[in-house]
Amino acid sequence: MATVMEKELIINKKWCKGCGICVNFCPKDVLELKNGIVNVKDESSCIKCGLCELRCPDYAIYLGGLEDGEE
Repeated sequence: MATVMEKELIINKKWCKGCGICVNFCPKDVLELKNGIVNVKDESSCIKCGLCELRCPDYAIYLGGLEDGEE
């Protein structure tokens, strides 16, 4: 099982409606809206706090890793 620091932000762009809630709650300014959809602009600054995942009303962004089928 991957530790929190091994996880990465995964965005399901089909589910994102561009509300910007995740962008507004991100304490490290990692996210942005680009063409009406959330985009990771600086993943190296991400502290993996999970606020984006917690606040997204559409489950379009989450912290995932190898156990989620990602490589």
